Amino acid sequence: MTNDQLLRYSRHILLDEIGVEGQERLARARALVIGAGGLGSPVALYLASAGVSLTLVDADAVDLTNLQRQIAHNVERLGQAKVDSARVAALAINPEVDVRALELRADAKMLDELVPASQVVLDCTDNFDTRHAINAACMRHGVPLVSGAAIRFDGQVSVFDPREASSPCYACVFPPSQAVEEARCATMGVFAPLVGIIGSTQAAEALKLLAGTGRPLTGRLLMLDALRMNWSEIRVPRDRECPVCADRAGPADSALPA
Repeated sequence: MTNDQLLRYSRHILLDEIGVEGQERLARARALVIGAGGLGSPVALYLASAGVSLTLVDADAVDLTNLQRQIAHNVERLGQAKVDSARVAALAINPEVDVRALELRADAKMLDELVPASQVVLDCTDNFDTRHAINAACMRHGVPLVSGAAIRFDGQVSVFDPREASSPCYACVFPPSQAVEEARCATMGVFAPLVGIIGSTQAAEALKLLAGTGRPLTGRLLMLDALRMNWSEIRVPRDRECPVCADRAGPADSALPA
């Protein structure tokens, strides 16, 4: 680690739970961030600021309606691909990290290429089909998934880690066979700081996983009612009949210990 890097990351290095070794692990890591909007913006900025290299995936372009909450973008980059805009913002904070921008929609083939090349995956998308595809790929390749969602004044975050025998997967909590009405910001609205809070929490969970410190949200679903600023948490067990992870080694129908 160079003198400039020691200075840049000094506030992390001062933390006993991270230190030089933890910061070096962050600098060697790559995170796959799927979605470069409201959640993906703080995720990309905080991970890059901490020295984590990124692969950003999103097929959309920056629109004026995004600027109310998607802090990686600005007026000068209207019409630009969100991944390119987020890459510019991330590199403006930390030009040392490698940021790969992929302007495309996530599908099973692409995920099977990108997930194994990453140490953590962050789901910052807004539709259930993509979330289930991401979850399935993470389970196949044994890569931890940090999942976030935000709509109106309600947000949620959890970690699904196939390396942990007792960890559920996204499909254990939200079965793919369950009929779910899609809720989009374009029709339902979203409180601007909510996506910052949830996205920042996702970034924090990813950094803990990469640095090997703290207790991640594995087996727990953290929920926020931002209208009342009330956090709540529920334990989420593995489903022994889950179509995605039932065959994975380890006990089903059990949550991780407190």
